[in-house]
Amino acid sequence: MTAEATSLPQPPPYPAGRNLLAGQNVLITAAAGTGIGFAAAKRAIEEGARIFVSDIHERRLNETVERLKAIGPERVWSRPCDVTSQGDVDALVSAAVSTLGHVDVLINNAGLGGTANLVDMKDEEWSRVIDVSLTSVMRMTRAILPHMQARGRGAIVNNASVLGWRAQSGQSHYAAAKAGVMALTRCAAIEAAPFGVRINAVAPSIAMHAFLAKTTTPELLAELARREAFGRPAEVWEVANVMIFLASDLASYLTGEVLSVSSQHP
Repeated sequence: MTAEATSLPQPPPYPAGRNLLAGQNVLITAAAGTGIGFAAAKRAIEEGARIFVSDIHERRLNETVERLKAIGPERVWSRPCDVTSQGDVDALVSAAVSTLGHVDVLINNAGLGGTANLVDMKDEEWSRVIDVSLTSVMRMTRAILPHMQARGRGAIVNNASVLGWRAQSGQSHYAAAKAGVMALTRCAAIEAAPFGVRINAVAPSIAMHAFLAKTTTPELLAELARREAFGRPAEVWEVANVMIFLASDLASYLTGEVLSVSSQHP
């Protein structure tokens, strides 16, 4: 094997903004912390958008807002939201529309994982993962669609997972939820298309951030990275880049699609 082949590529340079979302208003769930939601919020600002972010963790949300305001002063608003509560979801959408005037883009990022073999799984574990990772996407989509459909335009981007297609031990609840997100994306997209609203999803394999590193064993992270053709996890902003693309007019003829953000091989 050559030296070139054994030298694994590093992440590319962080991209500059290209005004892909200039003048647009973007609502993002589960944006606090260091994960894909925060990366999507940061990239949206860098692409010219005004953003309204939410999270169930109010303290972390406030800290995130301060970080985002350092990038885009006067372009960041927020409200705490528990996406398992229809009342919270309705209040979030109402606040975003009232504050921004309208919402062009919704990024459904909320999700919950966990590891448990099916024979050991409690009903509560199953139900919680399904509620946060799948039913919340339905709630948010159902709440925002009347607004977007009345305007005759809009884009929704859902965060699914390659586990919606692939099997992994201990992940039956999470995989079922993410497969459900994929199916929901396709069906809702058909319903929304006549109103000028596009609905798509991304399906990441592994994107490294601080919370994942705390909740996943080093052995599993190393194994997951080994399966990737690049030999490394994605950066969270690499997943966010695809979300921004799907939200932008560059994806004007894409709806009901699930884009894999992965270099994973069998």
